[in-house]
Amino acid sequence: MLNLKNILPTICLIAGIATSCQPKAEKHEALANNNATLSPDSAGYNKLSPEQERIIVHKGTERPYSGEYVKDMGEGLYVCARCNEPLYTSKTKFDARCGWPSFDEEIAGKVKRLPDPDGMRTEIQCVKCGAHLGHVFLGEGFTAKNTRHCVNSISLKFIPAAEIRAKS
Repeated sequence: MLNLKNILPTICLIAGIATSCQPKAEKHEALANNNATLSPDSAGYNKLSPEQERIIVHKGTERPYSGEYVKDMGEGLYVCARCNEPLYTSKTKFDARCGWPSFDEEIAGKVKRLPDPDGMRTEIQCVKCGAHLGHVFLGEGFTAKNTRHCVNSISLKFIPAAEIRAKS
């Protein structure tokens, strides 16, 4: 189960959703202790379902329009399903009508880009745990930022803003 108390300081800092935050040193300590409250696998990450493992570990892809967050446009924060690292805010989510959740910007420093083995695309991964998120595409013109992070819903967990505010 996701422990919001441990990641709330980062959420406050990055998303600007809540109004009070801990001092910087406490934020880093809370992040360092984040995995202690999870139901971890042998690496200290959240236990994955077989389908999550297929996508997150083995770089699979959900069927288009099948994911939980394709149409969800609620206010909140999207975190990595494997390690709970904050990745995207709802403020950067948009409807690209592509069948997967789309974001035009990641939280700074939280998503890494790697050349895909097919040589045609760019894979995106969680910086903290290396979870496969999906792919990033540039120059399509969907938003002013001209970027589309096409993310598998199963690679994410959504934390509604109301839940974040209630914990602050």
